[in-house]
Amino acid sequence: MPVESEHRGSDSPYVTRVWKGSTSGPQTMTSIATSTWELVFWEEGGVMHAAARGPETAASSTDIDAESDSFGITFAHGTSMPHLSVGDLVDGSVESPHVTGRTFALLGEEWQIPDFDNAEQFVDRLVRAGVLARDPLVDDVVWGGVARVGTRSVERRVVGSTGLTQGAIRQIERARHAAVLLREGVAPLDVVHRLGFYDQPHLARALQRFIGRTATQLREPVDGVNALSLLYKPGGDTAF
Repeated sequence: MPVESEHRGSDSPYVTRVWKGSTSGPQTMTSIATSTWELVFWEEGGVMHAAARGPETAASSTDIDAESDSFGITFAHGTSMPHLSVGDLVDGSVESPHVTGRTFALLGEEWQIPDFDNAEQFVDRLVRAGVLARDPLVDDVVWGGVARVGTRSVERRVVGSTGLTQGAIRQIERARHAAVLLREGVAPLDVVHRLGFYDQPHLARALQRFIGRTATQLREPVDGVNALSLLYKPGGDTAF
């Protein structure tokens, strides 16, 4: 079964997605590329874990060895923890040094582990405590907005709060958007024209790199192909 079995959007400007899921036993999952970072909480083998997981710049395979329940808060572009460099988290993660069944350690303090329904209240507490910050310009320019500051300043702010360049973010999000459209039954050539790929080979390369699937596998799921991590339509209507 997919690890992410349920997810929703959020009305918090700090959050782009909240998700939860479970696995029923050993399996292999394809973790698709993502341009955002998240806080993840999971129970495996009766042990609770908490971690900050960074953006992923390519699809990868993950082996899941046991039953587990997981929950995550995916943060919007521009949201960051001032004490933790998102750049250091790219293609990696950092686990909390102390986790119990109900709490986890963050920045030297104990915090109640949130859940699917109260994620926004938890985020609000982090903001009030100064643990989370947000640069609204970053989310705006990522989705095609026009900044009122110089290009170099914009790029520094994007990289500083996301760990990725604007170009890398847009490549990842375009591939994710393409995967969503293909799953909805849109023809590959239409996806090429709609999202601005050069041609179908360009689309194929992007799917293989960022999603780990071919267009055929996305449109016509094949038995035995492992599960995909969280896939949803990107925010904004950027022209990529």
